[in-house]
Amino acid sequence: MRRGPRRRTVKGMCRNITELRGLEPAATDDEIAAAARQYVRKVSGLRDPSGPPSAAFEAAVAEVTTTTARLLDQLPDRRQPPKAVPPLRRPEVRARIAARQAASAR
Repeated sequence: MRRGPRRRTVKGMCRNITELRGLEPAATDDEIAAAARQYVRKVSGLRDPSGPPSAAFEAAVAEVTTTTARLLDQLPDRRQPPKAVPPLRRPEVRARIAARQAASAR
């Protein structure tokens, strides 16, 4: 059930969700999963749920990931690549992820 008035975006979509169609090389499984997670976070209002909402959150991420991959496979080729570079392809983001992983491995 929808709550409150529907918001409409006049100039494109949420700036935090990266366009994946038309990337060269094509979007990776990790990039598709990251976009799906960002979408579910935005829609649910939850960043990292724990307890009972966690299972529903992760199930939604899995469904959106699968649907997004299928959508990208079925869309025609794009004439120009997206203007923004996906976060997982930016060196500074990859360095932050590697640092976090190294810190959590200790």
